[in-house]
Amino acid sequence: MNKNKLKNYLNQTKALEDSLKFIYEKDKNNMWSFGSYKTFMRKYNTLAKFVAKELTDVSSLDYFDTENIKSSADTIPIVQKNYFDSILANVTILKSLLENELNIRNDEIEDLKNFLQNKLRRAIFDKPDNEYQIQDAVEQLLIGRGLSKGLDYDRETGRVKVSVKEVIPDFIFSRLNLALELKFCKNKNKSKRLVDEINADIQSYKKKYNNLIFLIYDLGNIRDEVEFKNDLDNKDNTSVIIVKH
Repeated sequence: MNKNKLKNYLNQTKALEDSLKFIYEKDKNNMWSFGSYKTFMRKYNTLAKFVAKELTDVSSLDYFDTENIKSSADTIPIVQKNYFDSILANVTILKSLLENELNIRNDEIEDLKNFLQNKLRRAIFDKPDNEYQIQDAVEQLLIGRGLSKGLDYDRETGRVKVSVKEVIPDFIFSRLNLALELKFCKNKNKSKRLVDEINADIQSYKKKYNNLIFLIYDLGNIRDEVEFKNDLDNKDNTSVIIVKH
């Protein structure tokens, strides 16, 4: 397996995905926008075949029989749209396959952790009064990093049903299968309860998300970070970040 080749194929796959999404967004009400489907089929087929030469298990990949698919002149708009939907689905599968092979997801999660650890304190000028202020600061950082709400992340969505109630993480990153939960440690009593809260959240969120980050904004009440994180951090894809005000 040539990782440099796979990284190049991943970049090409992302570019293909972006082009497809651009056509979707350009004119949502124009059903005649999807006439170039055979061009995208051929581009996808070429990429998929290159990737198949580098990997051992490509059973999840399909190919389009472009020779036997009618041209846009012989198809109606709804059929063209269906072809486009199928192309985008296959491109998404191809991208996920490459990301998993290159362990891109773990790298992106680690980058996000480091980003929040290093940037959050500087984004909060005054001592916060509540957790919502921390959430707002985190969201502004995500936007400043170029992430788009509804595409790269969502806030207070992604409900997880636990018994007779539902729990909602503060942020979710669906592509990374990641939930980010914020905690505001404003006094010593809160710091004592946080470990129990985090353990309860882990049990709930793990029902839906493989990766969890708990970000604690501390006003100086957690003295021993190592002891606090003990048995929580780096366990079952769970990370704990403590940011001091």
